[in-house]
Amino acid sequence: MILQALSTIRLGLKSLAIHKLRSTLATLGIVLGVASVILMLAVGEAARYEAVRQIKDMGATNIIVRSVKPARDSTESASGGAALAYGLTRQDLDRIVMTIPTARHATPMRESRREVRYLELKLEGRVVGVKPNFPDLNGLRVARGRFLNEYDEQQYANVAVLGAATAEKLFPFENPIGRSVRIEKQYFQVVGVTQRHAASMGVGANRSAQDFNGDVYIPFDTDWARFGKILTYERAGTWEAEKLEISELTVSVADVAHVKETARIIEGLIKQFHKKEDTAMFVPLDLLERIEQAQRTFTLVLGAIASISLMVGGIGIMNIMLATVTERTREIGVRRAMGAKRSDITWQFLVETVVLTAGGGLLGVAVGITLAHLVTHIFDLKTIVTVWSPALAVAVSVVVGVLFGVYPARSAARLDPIEALRHE
Repeated sequence: MILQALSTIRLGLKSLAIHKLRSTLATLGIVLGVASVILMLAVGEAARYEAVRQIKDMGATNIIVRSVKPARDSTESASGGAALAYGLTRQDLDRIVMTIPTARHATPMRESRREVRYLELKLEGRVVGVKPNFPDLNGLRVARGRFLNEYDEQQYANVAVLGAATAEKLFPFENPIGRSVRIEKQYFQVVGVTQRHAASMGVGANRSAQDFNGDVYIPFDTDWARFGKILTYERAGTWEAEKLEISELTVSVADVAHVKETARIIEGLIKQFHKKEDTAMFVPLDLLERIEQAQRTFTLVLGAIASISLMVGGIGIMNIMLATVTERTREIGVRRAMGAKRSDITWQFLVETVVLTAGGGLLGVAVGITLAHLVTHIFDLKTIVTVWSPALAVAVSVVVGVLFGVYPARSAARLDPIEALRHE
């Protein structure tokens, strides 16, 4: 039995080797279909990975509440330069910490655009007052020196940590650690420099993407002590003043199962004390779930495209195999006359079809992986080839070979031996 099966396989491979060009053209559709599917999946997986990474940097158990500047009404406009008060306050922070048991801790931050100078070099950077746990919540890493600590906070210390891009611009030729930079009229000693960090994704209309590399981090309480509650900006030649206590508040929840419920409680609590719409809430967990749902839909669409591509390739192989059956009618008659069974003929043609599709699938995997690497290096577009995509592509190509090879194989096996021998 084993020897007979091996003989059938050898005959099938020998037949394919005789018609190399035909075999190559027959597998071309499978090769292109598999390669295109692997490339599309690689691009899609890279996009999904980057989006999920950015959301996880914000924390799947975090709830982010951000201050949003409302439009001035007629009363405020007529008040003649009065500071516009809006956004989160320290009272909001205390209420959340004291009244919501599922909130493990809440971390505030305040940001403002200020001139940062070192000797003759200067830039307008984002000065951010933060707590010591800010890096843990945003995925920041320190490249040199250290980040802010509790002692800096307690002592209202004038210390700063520079973002990677800020350090490069202000200190292009020297180590910034231990040097002093001037922020407005205040001097801050540089204690650390962060590693380069990808910009955070923008969420909604009120939270734009943030480039951490251009930041200057100072202790939250120091920011309050040195710059006060009122923030002033020069816009279009006029000065504007804003009373903003907290720009953004990150609430960490102990269990991911309590995130959505806690978010609803925080939203209700804030609305009680904010009649204006001057806050916006973002729940990274919701975004993560939406992205995963979109990825599943994207995968299904790619699967449908892959199925169509492989079906087209399978139909092409079936057409060629049917033509081969007609061309090899006399060969089939000779084999049947010498004692070959119908099952032997069926298996011979089925082996040829499966070899064509499986070979095309393997070659398509190689082409797809190569194209993914070329896209990454030439177009600087990140791609990720998962382990399961090549395996699935080869498996599907083999299944296509079996499905589209059965009919030509059965057609060959049903030929009458006498009529086959008479065929010219």
